[in-house]
Amino acid sequence: MSYPPAMKIGLRCLVWPLAVAALVACSDSKSPAETRAAAPALASLVVHAEQARREQVWDGVVEAVNQVTLAAQTNARVLALPYDVNDLVPAGAVLVRFTDVEQRSARNAAQAQIASAQATYDEALASYRRFAAIYAKGYVATAQLDQQRARRDAALAALQAARAQRQQAGQQVDYTVLRAPYAGVITHRFVHVGQAVQAGPPSPQPLIAMESLDRLRVDVQVPQSAVEAIRRFHAADILPGDDGGRRIPASEVSVFPYADPATHTFDVRLQLSGDRTGLYPGMTVKVAFATGRTQRLLVPVSALVQRGEILGVYVLGRHGVMLRQLRTGHRYGDRVEVLAGLDDGERIATDPVAALKYLDEQHAAGASTHD
Repeated sequence: MSYPPAMKIGLRCLVWPLAVAALVACSDSKSPAETRAAAPALASLVVHAEQARREQVWDGVVEAVNQVTLAAQTNARVLALPYDVNDLVPAGAVLVRFTDVEQRSARNAAQAQIASAQATYDEALASYRRFAAIYAKGYVATAQLDQQRARRDAALAALQAARAQRQQAGQQVDYTVLRAPYAGVITHRFVHVGQAVQAGPPSPQPLIAMESLDRLRVDVQVPQSAVEAIRRFHAADILPGDDGGRRIPASEVSVFPYADPATHTFDVRLQLSGDRTGLYPGMTVKVAFATGRTQRLLVPVSALVQRGEILGVYVLGRHGVMLRQLRTGHRYGDRVEVLAGLDDGERIATDPVAALKYLDEQHAAGASTHD
């Protein structure tokens, strides 16, 4: 069919807008979300709940297994204090040195007493032997031999007493040098150079307090309602609170068999035998006690995104890539527990930087399309 020229121009004007509309309709047949979900080439993983132990957490205090307050064992005056508070000392190091004039004089006097008692005993022994020899020939009476024997025994007893006195005097000299019983750190010093100290009564005077850093333990007070579960599972981890999410397993868990009548709490003592880096006596730590079994959802720490106060992950789902806010719990090494915001079986991006870049590219592509 032929049309007049004017009508042909009108048809062209009508067909072009319809063709453009058809192309636009074809290009908009997929939503932006479906376009993003088509092929997000992102490293990802599917998170699944894992079997784990249910835990209850309380505060504990780190303390040294070996801690001692050394006291004076002789009356003297402080001559030297080689170490001060916070100093690390090796085992056997001299901590306090006292004047020892009186102690050495007493030891010398005891030594002289031994020499005198030894001479008396030697003479009494020789006399007894002579009397015993002539007694066998019948030249002396039995009473005389008995007298010599008693004299010999008395001299021997005096010699033994003198030796004991010498040992005691020597011990007093040893007390004038106070040494560290083990390697550790000095936590308190009670005396000063030149100060006179007394061994007692009523009680010896404290001199130096020290603690060993080689062996540590943690004391925790737990409510009586949790004691039975702690005794049943007998396992706990110490959470130092550092950024690495480190957990130190307790080598031994001891629950005291009695409660504090004032607070109605039980003392639980944890022995540490593994890596104790960052733990020092007196500091507080969190202690996670096993109290049952549960399911735990864990995600890599590297997959988390921090946006101000919001913590989340990029979730890959039917609607593409989207940032999901999470509520997290305790950290377990390089993974963290998810308490809310993520379900079992969902897929998350393991590289949040790449996920953000992908979203930016999609937004830019969508903006250019609309322009």
